[in-house]
Amino acid sequence: MKIAIVTGAAQGIGRRTAEVLAGAGYSLLLMDMQPCTATLTAIRTTGVEAEEVLGDISDEAVVERAVKVARSRWGRVDVLVNNAGISFIAPAEAVDGKAFLRVLQVNLLAPFLLAKAFGAMMLEQRSGSIVNVASIAGLVGIADRSAYNASKHGLIGLTRTLAAEWGGRGVRCNAVCPGWVKTEMDIADQAAGGGYNDADIEGVNPMGRFATPEDIARAILFLAEPEQSGFVNGHALAVDGGWTTDGSWQSLRMRKRQG
Repeated sequence: MKIAIVTGAAQGIGRRTAEVLAGAGYSLLLMDMQPCTATLTAIRTTGVEAEEVLGDISDEAVVERAVKVARSRWGRVDVLVNNAGISFIAPAEAVDGKAFLRVLQVNLLAPFLLAKAFGAMMLEQRSGSIVNVASIAGLVGIADRSAYNASKHGLIGLTRTLAAEWGGRGVRCNAVCPGWVKTEMDIADQAAGGGYNDADIEGVNPMGRFATPEDIARAILFLAEPEQSGFVNGHALAVDGGWTTDGSWQSLRMRKRQG
């Protein structure tokens, strides 16, 4: 039996990742601030076992509770997907310290706490895979997202450090870096006046569309499975339709779509 932990599993990328992992035979421990009712219903139809632990993952007590559940239910963990995250959009000069810190707590501190706790189980086993969901905002700068960008750059740094420390003991750590994904978070950001719309994202992406949760979930499954990516360690995999590789100006980019 293969066991995976997925954070932010109630919706979006986390929900689809849980469904894809369930389809690949993983039993799952789901973590979120809100109930994962729909996700649990969907994955239990595949016949795998599933549990949820609710709470703030930046709280060490919540992480410890999740570890106890995993140990008592299954006695092992094969995959940790650090997917949960929050966005914060504001000019850098308008961001106060409390807001900045909260983004770091959820997007960077929490993945560290989870990796430390579940990584200890993996190190005991001398096997396991940690997949951190970073962002292209961890590879490049994007205006009005100072806290978010800093957290995702930090998450990629943490990924590489854990890969260097733990790879020799059988535990791999990699990151997935999505471009813009059409999820509940994107809808909320646009509705709150995030300063962009669908056309902005579709216009700049060489493939002319948003990523889907399925796109990201499949990349996560690839990095999770030792049969598929067993010698991939410390890598930040951009799943962005070529966004971070395209240095074209807009008129050139659009002309190439017509060709």
